Amino acid sequence: MSSDDLPIGRRVARWRVRRSMTQQQLADRLCRSKSWVDKVERGVRALDRYSVIQELAEVLRVDPEVLLSQRSRRTPFGTVDGVDDIRAALAHYDIPQAPAQTTEEARRRVGYAWLTYQHADYAQLARALPGLLDVVQGARSPELLVQAYRITSSLLVKLGEADLGWLAADRAMSAAGDDPVLAATAAISVGQALRAQDRDQLALTALLPAANRVLPPSSQRGDQEVSGTFKDQTSRKPLDHRGRDDRREWAVGGTLLVQGALAAAGCGEHRRAADLIDRAAGIAASLRGYDDPHRTSFGPAALDVARVLLAASRGDVAEAVRRHSGVVRREGWRRLPAEYRSAYLLDVARAYLRVGDLRGAARALVDADHVAPAEVRCRPLARTLIAEIAEIARARPAPAGVARLATVVGLTR
Repeated sequence: MSSDDLPIGRRVARWRVRRSMTQQQLADRLCRSKSWVDKVERGVRALDRYSVIQELAEVLRVDPEVLLSQRSRRTPFGTVDGVDDIRAALAHYDIPQAPAQTTEEARRRVGYAWLTYQHADYAQLARALPGLLDVVQGARSPELLVQAYRITSSLLVKLGEADLGWLAADRAMSAAGDDPVLAATAAISVGQALRAQDRDQLALTALLPAANRVLPPSSQRGDQEVSGTFKDQTSRKPLDHRGRDDRREWAVGGTLLVQGALAAAGCGEHRRAADLIDRAAGIAASLRGYDDPHRTSFGPAALDVARVLLAASRGDVAEAVRRHSGVVRREGWRRLPAEYRSAYLLDVARAYLRVGDLRGAARALVDADHVAPAEVRCRPLARTLIAEIAEIARARPAPAGVARLATVVGLTR
């Protein structure tokens, strides 16, 4: 069996041995139990969170991609097949033939789908989604239905199918029912799909009410209260009536505020965008030591990224460049999922191109391809950017790397 075919737990064990570490030593460095490490290596416990894989990779002194299957890095060029199958799966309103699935099995498959998305293996995810949608229908869990539809919506938006992505997001909203937190997570996807269609005002109407429903009142009345009262509330780790840590909900609310800020900027409401991002920053500064069950990637690094995009949207090129230079040097940047980082770099490339900085746009594109090849090679947005840069550079040598990318995605200079 080749290294590519090994289960991820076996790859963890192999690298642990190569680093001359015992299970106990690895557990101590991860602040976990030896039993946890043993179960991971035997495949009893699934590694379905990118943040956990990043922690393991850091301790083992390897790239996260080394622990993940190397095959996932061999990204097919051009468009991703499978959109028609996803569309057909979304057309199923009743699936009586779907076998009942255990919640745990469905949860495991949803977890791997999230991991596949965060690692930007869009071809594999497109193949898996129709079956996943059937599985979660069989499990009859609103939480898993919402997550599966959110993953579906996110992929479809990536692949330029924003209308279909909006449909999947709307399905997530319907599956959420009366649960305000599930509805808020679904609203993230609704907002992203609407923004992808340049319907920023509609996105705002979906994002901000959802944020206000899950955030404490103190976070909705200005920055001073956010940094004071709200922070004090967070330090006490308040629990809701179900005994659940409210910080998970606040991370969802913070993500909605970030998306709302980007939507406001898209409407030209830059002061409103600044206010929203400041509210989100107050929340991010107060959240420490929580996991990310809703897969938002919310935190200081996400706020740094958003501030770059907001500066670019209002035409403040100098601030955008300064902030971007700082973002990619911070530790938090490397902890963001590969999909998140590469998508941001595409946005940076588009901003550079808007102000005529051809070399900056090319550099951002090449960096995005290095982080997550599928983000550049499979997304219509990236192909358009490559074509524009190549066309502008027709009269002179193309910036380093762009000619290669144009060839890879089947474009000519």
